[in-house]
Amino acid sequence: MPIVAQSTETTDWVSRFADEVIEESERRAPGKPVVVASGLSPSGPIHLGNLREVMTPHLVADEIRRRGRQVRHLISWDDYDRYRKVPKGIPGVEEDTYQEHIGKPLTSVPAPPGSAYPNWAEHFKAAMTESLAELGVEFDGISQTAQYTSGVYRDQILHAMQHRGDIDAILAQYRTKPKPAAKKQQKPVDEAELEAEEGSGAAAEDDGSSGAAGYFPYKPYCGDCEKDLTTVTSYDDDTTELAYTCDACGFSETVRLSEFHRGKLVWKVDWPMRWAYEGVVFEPSGVDHSSPGSSFQVGGQIVGIFGGKQPIGPMYAFVGISGMAKMSSSRGGVPTPADALQIMEPQLLRWLYARRRPNQSFKIAFDQEIQRLYDEWDKLAAKVADSSALPGDVAAYTRAVGTAAGELPRTPRPLPYRTLASVADITAGHQDQALRILSELDPADPLGSLDEVRPRYDRAEAWINTHVPADQRTIVRDEPDAELLKSLDEPSQQSLRLLLDGLADHWSLDGLTHLVYGVPKVQAGFSADATPKELPPEIKTAQRSFFALLYHLLVGRDTGPRLPTLLLAVGQERVRALLGE
Repeated sequence: MPIVAQSTETTDWVSRFADEVIEESERRAPGKPVVVASGLSPSGPIHLGNLREVMTPHLVADEIRRRGRQVRHLISWDDYDRYRKVPKGIPGVEEDTYQEHIGKPLTSVPAPPGSAYPNWAEHFKAAMTESLAELGVEFDGISQTAQYTSGVYRDQILHAMQHRGDIDAILAQYRTKPKPAAKKQQKPVDEAELEAEEGSGAAAEDDGSSGAAGYFPYKPYCGDCEKDLTTVTSYDDDTTELAYTCDACGFSETVRLSEFHRGKLVWKVDWPMRWAYEGVVFEPSGVDHSSPGSSFQVGGQIVGIFGGKQPIGPMYAFVGISGMAKMSSSRGGVPTPADALQIMEPQLLRWLYARRRPNQSFKIAFDQEIQRLYDEWDKLAAKVADSSALPGDVAAYTRAVGTAAGELPRTPRPLPYRTLASVADITAGHQDQALRILSELDPADPLGSLDEVRPRYDRAEAWINTHVPADQRTIVRDEPDAELLKSLDEPSQQSLRLLLDGLADHWSLDGLTHLVYGVPKVQAGFSADATPKELPPEIKTAQRSFFALLYHLLVGRDTGPRLPTLLLAVGQERVRALLGE
């Protein structure tokens, strides 16, 4: 097993980015901690697509830590952004009720009913923060509400207003260009980028206030209704006096911007300002930002006004869900990291992000595919243990099982996920039954407690209970199917006798696997140990027919959990009764 605190050298995309980031950091700020960044908007559930915004710099930062260097991973919570629209699918949140808050800062919007948190932003930040802790992500969180309202960015705001002509000139390069035809995309639109494209109220949010009084890259929140549906009507550079009117409620006032802390720079100026202020060297961005005029592209020019440089970093691709076309945090029912961690261990989720380069899309399985993913993960773990894994696979595995701080908590005895799911399905929450079945899987090394297979068992049980439809759950027959048993021909009856005769001597997972696959071989005149190469193709057909017969007699369906697991779960006595002995 690899020592997770060690560097994985240059064996994967993470190491290569770490090399670049360290080199760039030394050029920009020699001797200082490396700064990488992510940005998240708590405008609704923070989904698994957003998680790539965090995992990409996290993995790079962690590699830098493994090399013994200081690094800060900043997560900027964009909680001072406007409440753009009411997300669907959030319990207790009615559009009619929350519509009145459109335009307010996210931290000024009430939390969903029943929440323990003081506002909308804190409610959704909390769930993500908890998931990141479980995933082993170390970060410094920065609330943009706190930054703006405490005056941290005062000098940057005044600087932007003083250089508004320069900013306007950069933005003007893109305003005159026609927008390309809208394309159907598989990638969720970044909330800030969507805001920048759509604009808000009387003035477009991407550019700032523009009109007879000139261009202004700053938007105040109204002193009466708290909304950002405001228009700056005048500004004096010498006194910093700013006048604005609210297009929503009609309120107007004149303030000194050098003392006023209830507003923010527009997004396309705010982002590059933060790059310069924090000294960010590495920050990935979604594919939304790759087009001309997007926030990342424009920010690369505007950041120079603040004396900074654009971070290096990749565009990251779409993260999908098995059975879903795309994810968007403004839509209900979108899987979040917490949803994924309910059904899979943190190591598996980390691995999914670590093994693919940022520009490669991938899917996270909430359906039957999760069982195949776990099989693949367990095979990789075995190869790492016996030193037969490829270097790139070892690197991804090492990053998945732990961080520079050490290994993540793991399941002491990681039995196959599909086996645990089958047992959880069949036993329907009866832990004593689950322990009985699992302890019989390997009589030579019986399980002593369910704690040995936790938390993986709990994840598999949660998957069965939340993602497997009721009509696909396994319900063992109460009574034998007398009509079916009576109708069986002689070969079918013989196959059941061969199975029943071998039950006692093969009562383990491996033994029953050998038995159920061996019965059709023996019936056809071959040895039960014969390999597929030694057998004619018809044997596979005979095996499928035999399996279907057993499923019908045990659970009344054509298919079900793996038969060896099912037989162990049902128990010898009951199996014999249901098979007509």
